[in-house]
Amino acid sequence: MKVLSLTYEYPPIGGGGSVVASALNETLAGFGEDIQVVTSAMPGLKETERVNGVLVHRAPCWRRHRHFTTSLELATTLLPAYLRAARVIKEFRPDLIHTHFVFPSGVLAYLLSRRFGIPYVLTAHGSDIPGYNPDRFGLLHAVLKPLWRKIVGGATAITSPSKFLAELIQRNTQVPVDIVPNGFSPSPRPPVQKRNLVLVVARLFPRKGVQHFIEAAQRMGADWEFVVAGDGPYMETLKQQAKSLNCPVRFVGFIDKTTLYGLYQEARIFVFPSLRENFPMVLLEAMDAGCAVITTDAEGCAEVVGNAGIVVKAGSARQIRAALTELMASPDRVESLSAVARQRAQGYRWPRIAEMYRHVFYGALGLRTGFYPRPAEFSAAKDKLATTGTFATRRHPS
Repeated sequence: MKVLSLTYEYPPIGGGGSVVASALNETLAGFGEDIQVVTSAMPGLKETERVNGVLVHRAPCWRRHRHFTTSLELATTLLPAYLRAARVIKEFRPDLIHTHFVFPSGVLAYLLSRRFGIPYVLTAHGSDIPGYNPDRFGLLHAVLKPLWRKIVGGATAITSPSKFLAELIQRNTQVPVDIVPNGFSPSPRPPVQKRNLVLVVARLFPRKGVQHFIEAAQRMGADWEFVVAGDGPYMETLKQQAKSLNCPVRFVGFIDKTTLYGLYQEARIFVFPSLRENFPMVLLEAMDAGCAVITTDAEGCAEVVGNAGIVVKAGSARQIRAALTELMASPDRVESLSAVARQRAQGYRWPRIAEMYRHVFYGALGLRTGFYPRPAEFSAAKDKLATTGTFATRRHPS
């Protein structure tokens, strides 16, 4: 199967959606599928290169930061990426287009599908869905709602990493949605001795709730270290808050994956205080590293962590502080949560999740051709996840 993957972010550009796209593509390439990507360029990156079995094409655009972008910058990706993707399609002749995000990449998938007659599968990630992130994109989604409906309606199949996001999609338009969780790659680093480290990893926007963590952590645990890893436009505000509260938080900014894995391995406690989330990859990474997790009841967070962590009310610094106090005083509780977290994380490794995507892709091709292949290994992977009680699935009719 030949797949053209469209995503405006691809490593080393972008955040969670970028990481998901690259890991999925590389795993599928390892299975023997032929994958090419069209994505955004930035200075210092090659126009075309093969990365872990995946051929990556980068189209020029205006983008100032690697790890976050603006709506205006997103718009500049459209024409160059469309022209580059059209050239790739003529040479590559893909069977299927897989697009990450409704906007902006879904626009390209919709236009290219109509032009070349190639079906596309759409994977939603969060902010591309109306109502998910109204503080940043509410007005934009209102203006683009008719186009959003066309793109979603034109997809042969749609996947969502969580029940929460699937329900949000269906609140805006009644379409079947396959729930396929995000996968993760376990740390390549060997386990190290845990220390009294409380770690937060997030892109720094108000929605990520780091301000509530800082409020909770003031005047806590003199023998504990508090570290926030990540970058974003909210960084200076958070630094000022920490300074005014005399909160001993160390901001390390964006760090490479190897360094980040090291922090996961060292941290006894991981806090993810997000106010709204789709499927946070950092939770899986922290769980796999054996951190005792504190997160919020924001839909995506609670869905990922299940019973493998302490879940507090979103936006409640008081409850975060209470959970921190409990764990800092109870090494046995930390060890217990660590063991459950490691076990839960095993079900989300990429080979298993990529098999589920392959099932959706072959199904999408079958829907277009009238033949719906159902290889046993694809069906088994999907049925196994569907019966765990953690995720429900809704398939397109065949």
